[in-house]
Amino acid sequence: QVQLVESGGGLVQPGGSLRLSCAASGSIYSINAVDWYRQAPGKQRALVAAIIGGVTINYVGSEKGRFTISRDNVKNTVYLQMNSLKPDDTAVYYCHYRLGSIDYWGRGTQVTVSS
Repeated sequence: QVQLVESGGGLVQPGGSLRLSCAASGSIYSINAVDWYRQAPGKQRALVAAIIGGVTINYVGSEKGRFTISRDNVKNTVYLQMNSLKPDDTAVYYCHYRLGSIDYWGRGTQVTVSS
């Protein structure tokens, strides 16, 4: 089994920053394979950032450069640093891990960007 627990969300003003954390435990073979998704109201869940082959990749086009994924292998924790936040970034942010054909998700952490 895999357990993923997100934290660090909250209410932030436009232009502000947040750092999300995802603590992973259980049958995690590689913390590098944990990635971040988000789901805004009325929209599909979308991949935000991942680490592939040791390279960090941001998938949300307009957010390239604003979001940075990183990891702490000792703590088995993956982070998502988000800067210059915009109201469009408002969403529930989830960490995700695929083991074989099974997708594991955390419960998510709400990020609200509003003045």
